[in-house]
Amino acid sequence: MAMAAFRNGKMFVRIAGVSGASAVGLGTYGAHVLRTKEGLEHEKVTFDSANRYHFFHTLGLLAAPLCRKPMVVGGLMSTGMVLFCVPMYYYAITSDPKLVPFAPYGGTALILAWLAMAL
Repeated sequence: MAMAAFRNGKMFVRIAGVSGASAVGLGTYGAHVLRTKEGLEHEKVTFDSANRYHFFHTLGLLAAPLCRKPMVVGGLMSTGMVLFCVPMYYYAITSDPKLVPFAPYGGTALILAWLAMAL
């Protein structure tokens, strides 16, 4: 039973549930904690972008089981969200850019995930 859910991509619905919950939690943090800090305008914009991408791609992840290649779409979408959003959140919260070089790889994976939906 568990292997069938893995093969047909239904596990991505569960991953999307966790991803959506974390996007809401992080959005709340950004709205109530990060917004109160002076002089962090760039970080606030970066945080908002990361949170927006996190939400949009969580919704895209919900569609993975409906695709012809759910494992490809879901794998790329999940990987892309981690490689794009995590470095942006980290930078926005810490002002440390050391993870930012990973973001373009995440962005590329997200683009490929959307294109894989057309397969």
